[in-house]
Amino acid sequence: MPSVMVRLLDRYLGELGLRGSLLVTFPDGVTRTYGSGGDRAHVSISSWNTLRRIALAPDPSVAEAYMDGDLTFIEGDVADLLRVVYSGMTMAPGQDVNPVIPNDKMRFLMRRLHQFNPKWRSRENVQHHYDLSRKLYDLFLDSDRQYSCAYFPHAGMSLEDAQAAKKHHIVAKLLVEPGMRVLDIGSGWGGLGLTLARDYGVSVKGVTLSNEQLELSRERAARAGLSGKADFQLLDYRDAEGPFDRIVSVGMFEHVGVNHYGDYFRKAYSLLEPEGVMVLHTIGRTGPPSATSPFIRKHIFPGGYIPALSEIMRAAEMSGLHVTDVEILTDHYAETLLRWRERFMARRAEAVALYDERFARMWEFYLAASESAFRHQDLVVFQLQFAKNKLSTPRSRDYITDADRRMVWQNNRRATG
Repeated sequence: MPSVMVRLLDRYLGELGLRGSLLVTFPDGVTRTYGSGGDRAHVSISSWNTLRRIALAPDPSVAEAYMDGDLTFIEGDVADLLRVVYSGMTMAPGQDVNPVIPNDKMRFLMRRLHQFNPKWRSRENVQHHYDLSRKLYDLFLDSDRQYSCAYFPHAGMSLEDAQAAKKHHIVAKLLVEPGMRVLDIGSGWGGLGLTLARDYGVSVKGVTLSNEQLELSRERAARAGLSGKADFQLLDYRDAEGPFDRIVSVGMFEHVGVNHYGDYFRKAYSLLEPEGVMVLHTIGRTGPPSATSPFIRKHIFPGGYIPALSEIMRAAEMSGLHVTDVEILTDHYAETLLRWRERFMARRAEAVALYDERFARMWEFYLAASESAFRHQDLVVFQLQFAKNKLSTPRSRDYITDADRRMVWQNNRRATG
């Protein structure tokens, strides 16, 4: 059996076409090298049972072996390992991630069941991730607690500046005016809603399914004196009541599930005023529809899914909404995740104290795997603008660039007094 598992792993790693060097020390002490040159990682596998699990289902078994201490590092770390592995996984459309055991095809067939998210399950899924301790998110997020892709239009930007740029870039596309009513679907810890209320003079209703996010959002609104302008509620978007002049949704669509895309866009259409505009900011993929990583689905985001643009557009087209702008942020999330991972690793001992070593390893793997996927695979971020009336938005995109430049000018002015 050990020799069979070794041959199976040999074939799997050989098919990946690694661009770096991966050294694997097996339970019998023998070390094999895969790939050549470039980035380098060396791991040790503690038992033949662990090797069997990894060979048959690398995802989630590599992550779980690391979480359990059955896969350890002789050289490098999780980020180094994933950099080597992901940089070699450049598959043609339709090619299975595991060319030996084609379990990805079964995951694709099962994805609608995995993404069945009625209201009760959506709440459970959100609370699984977002109702973790506030102190965990303090370890790596910026001070505004933006837990989505930042925007890095210029080199050398700090995480805080890039997250602020992200918010204002989105708001530019919303075309808000003072006095408007804005619905924030998936309002997080309130940062975007409070920015809209404070800096743009609009009335915001933010909805979330996380008790922790709701509590902190309301606390922040009260401290800022914005409780009358930014109202946060524990509410499923399907139960929201309009109308609204604008709708914004950042980092929430990944939790909707492909089964519910039609409902999502029909609901958005019904909530918008006749001249209403909506901006959707979501992780997406440049390739064809796929399936969620088993590690991510089991341990990080149950019920989650990263859509192809074709899946979003098909549902939006049937809702009556017009798509009026599409922007693709390519490696911005990789840069965001790099900064989150560095911050987390600098305070990793605090995560262990909050939970335990296994949890800290899980979170470390999640951040490193996500960064590698955005840097080396087909993951990107879509910013999509929709309108009920296609003539409600400007004829040219210059207004977005102009708004970005105004923000930079205002920040520079404040910085220089």
